[in-house]
Parts: sequence; structure tokens; C-alpha cells
Amino acid sequence: MFRFKQFTIRQDRCPMKVGTDGVLLGAWTGIRPTDRRLLDVGTGTGLIALMLAQRAPWARITGVDIADTSQARENADASPWGARLTFAHCAVQDFDPGERFDLIVSNPPFFDASLVCPDPGRTTARHGVTLPFEALCDAVVRLLGPSGRFAVVVPCSEVARLLRAAWGRLAVVRRTEVHTTPRHAARRTLLELLPTAAAAGISPTYDELFVGTGQPESYTAEYQALTRDFYLKF
Repeated sequence: MFRFKQFTIRQDRCPMKVGTDGVLLGAWTGIRPTDRRLLDVGTGTGLIALMLAQRAPWARITGVDIADTSQARENADASPWGARLTFAHCAVQDFDPGERFDLIVSNPPFFDASLVCPDPGRTTARHGVTLPFEALCDAVVRLLGPSGRFAVVVPCSEVARLLRAAWGRLAVVRRTEVHTTPRHAARRTLLELLPTAAAAGISPTYDELFVGTGQPESYTAEYQALTRDFYLKF
């Protein structure tokens, strides 16, 4: 169990547990007042969907996952926002809600060439076996509204592969390189993309985020500011 300020995540039935990647994406993603329909691809425990529900009290959020979504439903029902959250247990490639979304977020499976874990649940969650980047981008293009945005977190080593899959269809408008400390190279990249037609004329922004100061249990002011609405320790 992982407690946040306004909700609790139970995760005993989910192969992938609460981690920094999901919290970063849920806190970093830009949400506009006009974003009414939000989609979390690979919702898992429902963490990011719940973070979006907390940040956007006007929005409806859907979580989709190829794995069982019953624990995400349980976490949503125990939160203040359960009525605004729905979940679909299916591959996003087969997901057809009959509407388009203003914002799509994903903390996707990303290890393509690495050794596959013997735990099939963790393999599905962490490896691009069931959701390669090409299929993810196909789904985003199909489900995203004309001016909608797609936010995603991937390891720095996987950015080029994701951008190749998105080429000609989605364009980066915001990029943040995430470092564990100032002394370490970036390990994760946060990306926000728009359909190429909507991105025309927009100059992309680039910045860096440092999580820790380098001292034990010491976090940077920028990381605390980003996540303080969620973490109990801040």
C-alpha cells in the first residue's frame, strides 16, 4: 500500500508497483481547462489516472490496460473521485470508446531488446512485447483529438525509438530530461507531443529536472514543488 495526501494506492495484485516514473508523469503533464476527456494508457494501479483526477476536478478520466484493472477500480472507488474514473480491461489497440480525448498519458512498457523477465505480469508491464511504440503511437493518433496532447515518460535510451514511431504524426512540443542528482546523467525523459498539424509554428521547450540534491534523502526544491500535492513527505 502506498499513501498519498489525498488517495491511497493498493498494489498487491498489480505486477508493477508505484514508482517515480508514474508520479513524475502524473505531476508534470500539462492540463488545460479545456481538457475534459483524459486517457491513461497502461493504467496499472490507476496511479496516474488518480493524479489527473485530483489535478483536474472538471475532467473525466479513463484508464485502459491489457492487465486486470480491478485493483485500479478499487483504488478509484476508495478515492474522492471514483465517479469520474472508468477503466477498460483490454489492449489499447482494441480500445474503441466512440470518442476522442483531449489528453492521453502513458508510462508505457519500454524495454525492447533487454532480457524478458520470467514473471509474465512484469514482462507485459515493462517490455514492449504487447505494446511496441509503433502500436502505442497508432493508438494515440486514433484516439487523440485534433488539438489534443500526448504525454509520456521513457528512458533516455528509448527516446529515439519512440520518436521514430511518432515521426510524421506526432511532434514534440515539450521535453524534460530527468536526473536523479546533478552529478548523474539524465535517466528518464518526459515528452509532450501534439499532432503534427497542431504543432506547426510551436517552438518546442526543453529543460531539465533534478530529483535529488546528492545528499541522502534530500530532494531539490523543484522536485518538491512539482510533487508536493501528492507525496506525504513534502
